[in-house]
Amino acid sequence: MKIKVLTIFPEMLRPVLSQSILGRAIDAGQIEVELIDIRSYSLNKHKNTDDYPFGGGAGMVMLAQPIVDAMEANTGEIANRRRIYLSPRGRTLNQRVVEELAEYDELVLLCGHYEGVDQRAIDLVIDEELSIGDYVLTGGELGALVVIDAVARLLPGVLGSDQSSVDESFSSGMLEYPHYTRPREYRALSVPEVLLNGNHAEIDKWRHEQALLITRERRPDLLDK
Repeated sequence: MKIKVLTIFPEMLRPVLSQSILGRAIDAGQIEVELIDIRSYSLNKHKNTDDYPFGGGAGMVMLAQPIVDAMEANTGEIANRRRIYLSPRGRTLNQRVVEELAEYDELVLLCGHYEGVDQRAIDLVIDEELSIGDYVLTGGELGALVVIDAVARLLPGVLGSDQSSVDESFSSGMLEYPHYTRPREYRALSVPEVLLNGNHAEIDKWRHEQALLITRERRPDLLDK
């Protein structure tokens, strides 16, 4: 999969994309991420990417021209592609949406800033708006990183074991069961005996029961769904 990120602050993303699982996946060619600087497409001599909003109001609005030109210059004729604007008014990201996005060959993520983006850019070159939650950030870069990280984990080989992504919270519709590792006892707290007996049927049953209990306690809305 290829992911392109349109941003005016590409340096915000580089450190995260070079580390840990994401960095290894990119180095191995399991996912390709390209950062595109919107400023370089501005026709303004000062390379401005924003201006005052028509109708007045606080803040600035990102110009349509640099965004549209950047999008058109960097997206060819790819049928299985999704162009996304990270926005608080978009549909909310969840694991089902992540699974849907992972089926595309290419994702193009637009990071907004200031008060938002000129609506004409959205109308011309965006397929959908996507929100990572009911709150407002200073820009779309953190949202783009969330999308990249969540999608990358579903791609073949990225996690090493494909079972890892299957067993996680939300993949089964419930929160995940508790995990334990060495030592068997730590500060008078012991690993549940069922995890030590080697009976995988009993272990699976225990994990399912724990996931159900935790979900019922913390996110009963998931069970309603």
